[in-house]
Amino acid sequence: MVCALGCQNQLVGRSHECDFPPGVHQLPSCTEPTIAVEGRSREIHERVSAKLEKSLSVYRVRTETLRKLQPDIIVTQTQCDVCAVSFTNVEQALKETLNSQPTLIALHATNVQGVWDDLLQVAESIGRIQEGRELLATYQSRIAAIAGPNQDLNARPTIACLEWMEPLMAAGNWVPELVHLAGGQSVFGQPGAQAPWITWETLAAADPDILLVMPCGFSLARIEEELAVLTHHPLWPKLRAVQNQRVYLTDGNQFFNRPGPRLVESLEILAEIFHPTRFHFGHEGHGWRGLGPEER
Repeated sequence: MVCALGCQNQLVGRSHECDFPPGVHQLPSCTEPTIAVEGRSREIHERVSAKLEKSLSVYRVRTETLRKLQPDIIVTQTQCDVCAVSFTNVEQALKETLNSQPTLIALHATNVQGVWDDLLQVAESIGRIQEGRELLATYQSRIAAIAGPNQDLNARPTIACLEWMEPLMAAGNWVPELVHLAGGQSVFGQPGAQAPWITWETLAAADPDILLVMPCGFSLARIEEELAVLTHHPLWPKLRAVQNQRVYLTDGNQFFNRPGPRLVESLEILAEIFHPTRFHFGHEGHGWRGLGPEER
């Protein structure tokens, strides 16, 4: 958001997950995970669960880095303690390390409108409110270009979006809303609600027309490394989406998992997948791809 508002040159630090736009990865990281993030989905899930069961944080603030940077403004979040450092940890770090009192901007979007509210909050805080309004108008125009033609669809394909591979988790928050805007019908998750855990039996019973794989924090390459955990399950070949070759891998890390301006591109990806004869934005190959016959 800060970079979209034209203030990339004012950034002095980032979180360990911030890697877009190109160039921000050169900034010092002010956070780090407290668990090993390598390994398979099941292993990562178990490490995170073990931390949360003990009321321990999955991330920590690098207080020494923060002390050296002495920022005037800190942008953090309250949306998810599993995906990023918690607001409580940031507040505590500020008390321990900084003599000054920086402005603390806490983002908390759970739906698309919430993302735009957060954008305007950031814009106002950094003195770019007009730029924020102009950006928002542009984003809303791009959304309308997709959502408008889909409003009167009589038949919408049923969609299942997987936000974790083992155990299975369906996507929540803004994703079901994006699915609807793109002309689909989400079979799991409610707009603005947390992502729900599901079972293979539940997935098979829903039997969606289209299956999207978008694990939180996973790139396309990372999904490919672990794809067998899905394709080798005995219920996999029975799914209608598999039989009809309507399974797609998406870069959840860069698009669907992050509540920022690129949710507009996420919507474009969905529109390309759901209605390939009507929409083409050029995201295929880097934002998403279909599952090949040899992978199914």
